[in-house]
Amino acid sequence: MAANSPFVSFVSTSQTMAANSPFDCVLLDLDDTLYPGNTGLGPVLKRNIDEFLVAKLGITAEDAAAMRVELFRSHGSTLAGLIALGHDVHPDEYHSYVHGRLPYDRIAADPQLALVLQSIPQRKVLFTNSDRAHMKRALERLGVDEDIFDDVVCFETMNPHLFGEERVNGDVASERPVVILKPAEDAIMAGLLAAGTDPRRTIFLDDSERNIAAGKALGLRTALDKEKRLSQPYAYVSFVAVGKKVRSKDADYAMESIGSLRLVIPEIWGAIAGEQPELGIEKKGMRSELDSFLRPTTIQA
Repeated sequence: MAANSPFVSFVSTSQTMAANSPFDCVLLDLDDTLYPGNTGLGPVLKRNIDEFLVAKLGITAEDAAAMRVELFRSHGSTLAGLIALGHDVHPDEYHSYVHGRLPYDRIAADPQLALVLQSIPQRKVLFTNSDRAHMKRALERLGVDEDIFDDVVCFETMNPHLFGEERVNGDVASERPVVILKPAEDAIMAGLLAAGTDPRRTIFLDDSERNIAAGKALGLRTALDKEKRLSQPYAYVSFVAVGKKVRSKDADYAMESIGSLRLVIPEIWGAIAGEQPELGIEKKGMRSELDSFLRPTTIQA
């Protein structure tokens, strides 16, 4: 390949940017992070979970809704709670119902997102609690190729013990398998192992304050979706005590959306605050982004 080809020039520029950056890896959440939180998928997901509980357990719709809320509060997710309580629920059965019936057409294609992700010179890891099938459908709707990421951490990779012959369905509580999901330490460690870098040189983008707090506790630099932080109902946050206490102090950066990433954290590209890296990304609408994002503020722990 010619030394003066555009590709060689781009690779050289990317290597230079990475060398000048304080970050060696970018961990990115999927749901409500790579796509907006106002798609309306959340209410549909809750309804699907309620319907699954009604069909699986033979309870009323009202009891199902209450159970969903309680299992989330006590176990972090409905599926984790069902398995912990000894119900014979396979993850594939659960996910195919609650995610398989989502209206994915509400996720709009985002060509600018793909360009931003491609331009990140560091190692990129998609880090989601969702199952692989949901992840693939969401990325397909966004127009983002999975190959953009160097690695993927999802439900299946964090929970291999729930699949195959080794899966346990005992009646003794101690024999029941544990579902591993963010913000559990084991889940965050799975993300760090995939990152393969020093946590202090790894930045973690997530819309969940609980996940941000867990990542911060293990030394990650964290970025929180500002829109989610400002609009999230307090009732949801109050389900976890730590969520109330760390609403702002655990995020090193806050942004309106992933589209503001290069504006809020130019250090990823080796630039300094106030500079914009030249990445060949269309600048249409840049002014409105500049007017809307919250400038990065390092939080003193």
